[in-house]
Amino acid sequence: MKQYHKNNFHKHTFCVYKEVANDAIKNLQPNFSSKSGSSYYFTEEGLYRVSNHWGRAANCRWKLDSSAMTSTTSKNIRSKVGYAKWTDFYPNNEQENLFYIQVDFETKTVAFLHKDNPDYDGKLMCRNASETAKRIKICKEVLQENKWCNYIKYDNLEELQIKIIRDLLITNKSFVEIKRQY
Repeated sequence: MKQYHKNNFHKHTFCVYKEVANDAIKNLQPNFSSKSGSSYYFTEEGLYRVSNHWGRAANCRWKLDSSAMTSTTSKNIRSKVGYAKWTDFYPNNEQENLFYIQVDFETKTVAFLHKDNPDYDGKLMCRNASETAKRIKICKEVLQENKWCNYIKYDNLEELQIKIIRDLLITNKSFVEIKRQY
């Protein structure tokens, strides 16, 4: 597996940064500032990125996981600080089936992750970036709306949502085909 470092982390990579408090970089000087206004602080183990834009960055997909931050901490702050270890970077391209979808039914959130992530168990289907984005949109619709189930008989909506989403994550069946089963 390719190893990433300060000279290649920005070339076709996928990474989920963990949001950290601004204090994490208060004694550091930026090693690099991009044209788009992001600042990078390198350490032996990884890097801090200060930015007001996350998601797609040039040829990379860099997400910011804010779950560890309290809502009052990260609200109303334009630029956010994210930290990633060098081992958190994975190869990215638009054609290969590199991504899988993870759903948290309690918080009703949907996320895409890289198959090289050590948490990947091989059970969920991997897709390319475009197909993953389409499936995420459907999963969010199933979790957040009800009109998709107007013509389906069910006793428990939450159980139905779990079954439908499970099928969306482990098969290539279309949403229409999956709904037909029920």
